[in-house]
Amino acid sequence: MLPRRSVHALSAAGKHALICSPCAPLQPTLRRTRSSSMAGNDALARRGKVLTVDTMNANVKKVEYAVRGPIVQRAVQIEKELKEGVKKPFNEVIKANIGDAHAMGQQPITFFRQVLALCSYPELLDDNKFPEDAKNRARRILKACGGSSIGAYTASQGIDCVRIDVARYIERRDGGISCDPDNIYLTTGASDGIVTILKLLTAGEGRTRTGVMISIPQYPLYSAAIAELGAVQINYYLNEEKCWSLDISELQRSLDAARQYCNPRVLCIINPGNPTGQVQSRQCIEDVIRFAAKERLFLMADEVYQDNVYAEGCAFHSFKKVLFEMGPEFSSTVELASFHSTSKCYMGECGLRGGYMEVINMDPEVKAQLTKLVSVRLCPPVPGQTLMGLVTNSPQPGEPSYAQFITERTATLNDLAQKAKLTEEILNTVPGIRCNPVQGAMYSFPQITLPERAIKEAKAKGQVPDMFYCMKLLEETGICLVPGSGFGQKEGTYHFRMTILPPTDKLKIMLDKLKEFHQRFTQQYS
Repeated sequence: MLPRRSVHALSAAGKHALICSPCAPLQPTLRRTRSSSMAGNDALARRGKVLTVDTMNANVKKVEYAVRGPIVQRAVQIEKELKEGVKKPFNEVIKANIGDAHAMGQQPITFFRQVLALCSYPELLDDNKFPEDAKNRARRILKACGGSSIGAYTASQGIDCVRIDVARYIERRDGGISCDPDNIYLTTGASDGIVTILKLLTAGEGRTRTGVMISIPQYPLYSAAIAELGAVQINYYLNEEKCWSLDISELQRSLDAARQYCNPRVLCIINPGNPTGQVQSRQCIEDVIRFAAKERLFLMADEVYQDNVYAEGCAFHSFKKVLFEMGPEFSSTVELASFHSTSKCYMGECGLRGGYMEVINMDPEVKAQLTKLVSVRLCPPVPGQTLMGLVTNSPQPGEPSYAQFITERTATLNDLAQKAKLTEEILNTVPGIRCNPVQGAMYSFPQITLPERAIKEAKAKGQVPDMFYCMKLLEETGICLVPGSGFGQKEGTYHFRMTILPPTDKLKIMLDKLKEFHQRFTQQYS
């Protein structure tokens, strides 16, 4: 019998032999193992993916979102090429495709960022650099959060004290008309609230499917959400000849036609308008409410640009205010959901994803279902909720931060008003471009005349003509716009949407480049 040490030595030697020596009896075993493994992999490959383009949700494939579509994807590629040293006829890409205010240089409101900093890092409450009103707002928010931390979940409908602030803000805005905080839902931007309400409204199959009336031009969130939910998009056209006004006769035409193939239940209004920049008159809003009451339609009022009103003679009128001023016949029956956001106006805090919706005259049982639906996603981001609370409970006269807040707010809105006027004036000096007054919001939506040769070449390349135009503009000048076809437009007309957000000096450069390009493009294809 071998000593124990010798057995260990043999064992070690055996292991070494298994690994290192070309032992003949072992090789077939290894080959068989590899072969079976490869066969298994082949079988898996033949089985294919569980999720493919053919087996995925068909509604998702119908979703399109022009604001971040092919033009923007190409703009991102061009930016990378510029960084890599690729020579272009320009030095930078100017992204005027999306209403991202801070990305284009708009400065945050100091008070908002102070309170957010205090809430994020409460130790700063002992720092004398922060004004007392900012500290008081922060303490109030933190007290309402679990563990005094904005890192904790909140109630699904939102922080109670913020919903109270939103309700009091709406009352002030609407001249004292009562607002119940229980009708307020804080949301992840306005988009989240809009999609949630559309989910509640979407039902039926075939001719009973829910139809949703949206303005054309429209903001692509609506067409995308309608496609994803399997509802039916019903187009009504704004009147470009009358500064994108809304005609009730057009609503009626659209509704009557749609009743032949679906069940119209929802009417969506964007005021001030995106992408068209118009501000609806009070009379127009009253007419829309009467129409909704007569036709038994649920009203959705997208009012995220309510502070962005520039044109003389224009004013923002909330749908809720007009509804209640029309008396109980309407205020007690018409179902309305209205939406606001921290992303636009003078705030421009797109990335923080704050917003709210108010629901009016919603059936109590449906409202319970709404609360259940929002609870599935736990709660909106708490920094966004906090910011919504600050927008609706901003510094007041007598508070330390009031003077700076008003100065910054006024400067931002005045700057936007000047850029709105500048954009309209310069674009209207270009033969072949016609731009309506930018009464509000953050965009112009000018009509462009394209030569017939350009239209034919675009179609030959399988492109929509205004997409062809915008892509050439991007490649030759570095200006990133969105073609009007991404928002919808009347057959035979072509447009683009351009934000008014770039700094004034950069906006002037961009408009001059656009002017030169359009003249060159027209000459090339004439």
